[in-house]
Parts: sequence; structure tokens; C-alpha cells
Amino acid sequence: MFLRVALASSLALAMATPVLAEEVVVFAAASLKGPLDSLAAEFQAETGNTVTISYAGSNALAKQIIEGAPADIFLSAAVNWMDEVEKAGLVVDGTRSDLLGNTLVLIAHGKDAAPVEIGPGFDLAGLLGDGKLSMAMVDAVPAGQYGKASLENLGIWSRVEPSVAQSENVRAALTLVSTGEAPYGIVYATDAVADDNVTVVGTFPADSHKPIVYPGALLTGAADAADKAFFEALSSDAADATFTGQGFEILK
Repeated sequence: MFLRVALASSLALAMATPVLAEEVVVFAAASLKGPLDSLAAEFQAETGNTVTISYAGSNALAKQIIEGAPADIFLSAAVNWMDEVEKAGLVVDGTRSDLLGNTLVLIAHGKDAAPVEIGPGFDLAGLLGDGKLSMAMVDAVPAGQYGKASLENLGIWSRVEPSVAQSENVRAALTLVSTGEAPYGIVYATDAVADDNVTVVGTFPADSHKPIVYPGALLTGAADAADKAFFEALSSDAADATFTGQGFEILK
């Protein structure tokens, strides 16, 4: 009798003990902030698990992961930085995939800027005048690397280089234009959509730079079922709708 009571009490206690929520730690390119915040909020509401997201330039995030930063998922804005993480043996086999695509645009401060035609020899230096061209770091951050490559291919980099104001990530570059500190900037089309204080005045030819690809992967530090569940959720129909709604192209 005592044994049955003890077992019943133990079972009741176990059933009354809540399941501990799991935490998903995501390192993501700064340009993903809008849609990823929405998807994380939905996942948290549905599962009770926590999604913690660190946004920065893909270069900085990759280096942090390689140096041992605790992350479960990496979402990069360029293939080369995911390559570095994979070379370090930190990507779970079979989980890497190219998720999204994007477009590179020239933005101007305000809503009344005139459109321009971007092509070989485009007089961007003349358009800038004494103003600055806001870009993410051109030798490290994907948006800056794509932008520099495009300007070089168009034959105008050497003329505008002295006017470039570099920021640590593409959202910081967007902010300089949004606040009027720089009259023009080069960002992703999805960044421009997220800010009412800028206007897209031109689109850079797709063949003037490498394709803009966002690879994602589970990292070897991922230990919880929630990590895999959130990563899989990023490829769901609902996630596709969220990403396309903010200007991304679905690649998978």
C-alpha cells in the first residue's frame, strides 16, 4: 500500500513539473532582422521556447562562431563566410542550404529623390557632390563586398572611393542615409523596404556582382530539439511568405 502511494505521489509530482523551455541561439546577418524577428516571435508563441538572435555583419558572426561563441544556427548573407565556418568543422553535416536571395540598390535620403539609371560609367561621384556614400565595410561585410564589386565592374569605384563612409553592417549603413548624415547609400532592397526615410533610386545590375545568397546551417553546438525545429521552420511555407513579403527571394 505504501509503495502504491509513493509511486502515485511521484507520478503526480512529475506530471505537475513543467517542461523546461529550450533556448535557440541564432547568429544572423543584420539584413535579416525584420523577417527573422517576426518568425522568432511566432515560434516562441507556439512552442514556449526562447529564440535569442544576435545580429551583425556575417564576417563578425563567422569569426565569433569560429572562436567558440555559443550559437546553434548561423544565417549568413554570403557564401564565403559560411564556407569559413564549415571549414572549421562547425556545421552539422547535411544541414547547410541556400535559403534566400536579395538585390543590391542605391538609396537616397527622403522620399523625393529622383531615380537614376545605374550602368557602366554612371556618374555616382557627380551625384554625391560633397556628400558621402554610405556602405557596409567594403572588404569584410557582404553588402559592402557586393557593392564594391559592382562599382568596380561598372568602372566607377576609383572615383567614389574617397567619398565612401563605411559602417560595421548594412543596417548601420542604412541608418546613415535614413538620418540624412549621408545623402546616398548602397544596401539590400530588403533594407530599404524597412525604412520610410529612404527611397530606392536605382538597382545595381545583377551581373555586376556575385549572386546575393543567404546560406543557413545548424551548428555542431546545437543540442536541443528546439534548435532543429526552428531551423526547419525557416523553410516552411509560412516563413517563405514572411521573407517574400519583405522582399527576399526564396532559393531552396
